[in-house]
Amino acid sequence: MDKKLLDLLVCPVTKGPLIYAKDKHELISKSARLAYPIRDDIPVMLEDEARELTEAEVEQLGR
Repeated sequence: MDKKLLDLLVCPVTKGPLIYAKDKHELISKSARLAYPIRDDIPVMLEDEARELTEAEVEQLGR
């Protein structure tokens, strides 16, 4: 994921920052508790395509 692109992208729901989860190919919005998929190196920034984070995943982000 290009660092410059990541700096420009925000969560479409909360307008907050995103965390790049390289191992899962996702951009995570901690504030919205959503993970947006990255397909073919393109972030899919649609709320309908995002998956909800589990409570354990949210807690892990807090570390």
